[in-house]
Amino acid sequence: METKMNWLDYNTEEMVDGDKNCLWHHLKPHKVFETQEQMIIVEGKGLVVTDIRGNEYLDATSGGVWSVMVGYGRESIAEAVYDQMKKMPYFAGVFGTVPAIKFAQKLLEKLPNHDKVYFSNSGSEANEKAFKIVRQASRISPERAGKYKIMYRDRDYHGTTIGAMSATGQAQRKQDFGPFPDGFVEFPHCECYRCPYDKTYGECEIECARKIEDIILKEGAHTIGGLIVEPITAGGGILKPVKEYYPILQDICNKYDIWMIMDEVVCGFGRTGKFWGHEHFDVVPDIITMAKGLASSYEALSATVVKQKVYDVFLNDPADEEKRLNYFRDISTYGGCTAPMTAALESTRIIEEENLIENSRVMGEYLLERLTQLKEFDCVGDVRGQGLFCGIEYVTDRETKEPVSEAQMAALMGNVISQGVIVGRTNSSFHGLNNVMNFAPSLVITKEQVDTIVDTVSAAIKKTFY
Repeated sequence: METKMNWLDYNTEEMVDGDKNCLWHHLKPHKVFETQEQMIIVEGKGLVVTDIRGNEYLDATSGGVWSVMVGYGRESIAEAVYDQMKKMPYFAGVFGTVPAIKFAQKLLEKLPNHDKVYFSNSGSEANEKAFKIVRQASRISPERAGKYKIMYRDRDYHGTTIGAMSATGQAQRKQDFGPFPDGFVEFPHCECYRCPYDKTYGECEIECARKIEDIILKEGAHTIGGLIVEPITAGGGILKPVKEYYPILQDICNKYDIWMIMDEVVCGFGRTGKFWGHEHFDVVPDIITMAKGLASSYEALSATVVKQKVYDVFLNDPADEEKRLNYFRDISTYGGCTAPMTAALESTRIIEEENLIENSRVMGEYLLERLTQLKEFDCVGDVRGQGLFCGIEYVTDRETKEPVSEAQMAALMGNVISQGVIVGRTNSSFHGLNNVMNFAPSLVITKEQVDTIVDTVSAAIKKTFY
């Protein structure tokens, strides 16, 4: 008879000691572990999480990194995964499985301009696949010969691996991890609040988009194969481009035969009030990468989705000695797990049947409206966002836009969480610009919960700055 352990059992003090002695936490200074007990989350339901000491928090971050789209405690996802894993947990992606096929079909229903789906297990990996596709195409396609460089935008984030980090426009995230591979080219961000060209929207020529062509020509258009952007810059400060931005960028990419890669890792699956972030703009990317909300983070899953024209570059002839290796020679071990696709199918069903995209739109508008009211405080420099994805930029002076200090932001965040609400912030990303508080609650949020979040932030602002 098979032995069954109850892995849910734990001793509180043992876990606290184990956290301190065994875990290497993400994005936290090591000295912190020596001076204070870390929060250990043990349970979640809807938007509320409970720590190991029994304290409850309203989570406005969808799990800290904007990925638990349908909220915590969804038994139907756990049951679907359980049933699938009993039947067939895994087989390498060189073969097909039923969950992989079904979810690929579902994704392509949502992306009618795209044709093929490649599964892996993280957003970083999904972007790495996109970069490898661009690079290999530059070697095997006569029409794309030499087009190996990847362009990326200042302040965008595309992942934690060396390749994905090479295409990330956040200096502090990249600090100490170089040297980075050649062939990655940065272009300016698109934030109106801190316009890189010191212009005002309505009186400008959308230089943040048009100047990209100058960079392409300087680098040599014949060397540029891909350009990657987030629909709305996420960790870089919740930066939404103006409506003219992407059509200009699309025209430039088409003109020079550059594949546009849209990183939907954060914005996809309803975060912005539409299923995809890029649906807010007049743009059709060639490659789309996604992760996080794909399975609502009940399982780890990512995907790289391409147009047929991209896939066709890799059609090879095994009988031709010179071309037999021209297929995409890549593999992702955990891209063969069946549980993630099953979780993603059930999570997507929930999003559709509970009309959570519409809730994201409606509650997102209300959240932005309530946050905008915080401009009554002179430390609030800007409020911006789309759907359930909003940010507040804090400043010491509205005229100069001088950012608040790291110490002030840390104190503000502490004053929010001490009242039982968890919000996010731009963290260890930019020198002097880690001053944006972000809000990305699960799509099931209610009006009352929005009010609780904003009222808590308002109280924390008063305590921190006044």
